[in-house]
Amino acid sequence: MSTLSGSALAAIVLVHGGFVDGSGWEDVYKILKRDGYDVSIVQNSTVSLGDDVVATRKIIHDQKKPVVLVGHSYGGVVISEAGNDPQVAGLVYIAAFAPDAGESVNTLIANPVPGAPVPPILPPQDGFLFLDKAKFAASFAGDVEKTKAEFMANSQVPWGVIALGGAVSTPAWKTKPSWYLVTTEDKMIPPEAQRAMSKRAGSTVVEVKGSHAIYVSQPAAVAALIEKAANGLKAAVN
Repeated sequence: MSTLSGSALAAIVLVHGGFVDGSGWEDVYKILKRDGYDVSIVQNSTVSLGDDVVATRKIIHDQKKPVVLVGHSYGGVVISEAGNDPQVAGLVYIAAFAPDAGESVNTLIANPVPGAPVPPILPPQDGFLFLDKAKFAASFAGDVEKTKAEFMANSQVPWGVIALGGAVSTPAWKTKPSWYLVTTEDKMIPPEAQRAMSKRAGSTVVEVKGSHAIYVSQPAAVAALIEKAANGLKAAVN
């Protein structure tokens, strides 16, 4: 069931990135539900890419319709691998890594764009990473309301060093259509890097002025691109 048919809407599966959990998708979820979509949110441990792909595929297989698979940040690595599942019809990257075969977060960040901001990642603690709480808002959530950004900083999910080294085998974007939302004020993944990855993937690109946490700060813009993807897939088979 990898194509959209008839009048059925796709199911949407949302995949979060590092340092956060799936709750940040809540407002995007509400918009998509209001507009008639089945929406599920993956709660990844972000300990290893392999475990996160397994967890994501479990949610994909729970759906009764073809899936539009959406990933934010590190979630883009997860969907690039998990998106090879035949039930996935298309991919949406939200300020996300879109690796090629053999690439990982580590390889993609190894040679940063000259002059790009350096994310305030603290030294590993027992194999896990955190962002400096005092610098979290400025780097990750620059356009998120202050108290919410503070809450995000203080509720960080430990991101496994092993997950950053997880390499994609064959990226799903090579065989499936993709869409990409570039965040032009991003201090975590430089906009130029986002543009390069989305161009390589052949994605349909939308640019929005916003921070890395665009899915929290501007859920309507994120939901609009997801719906554009779902509608584009439906139109392609009708």
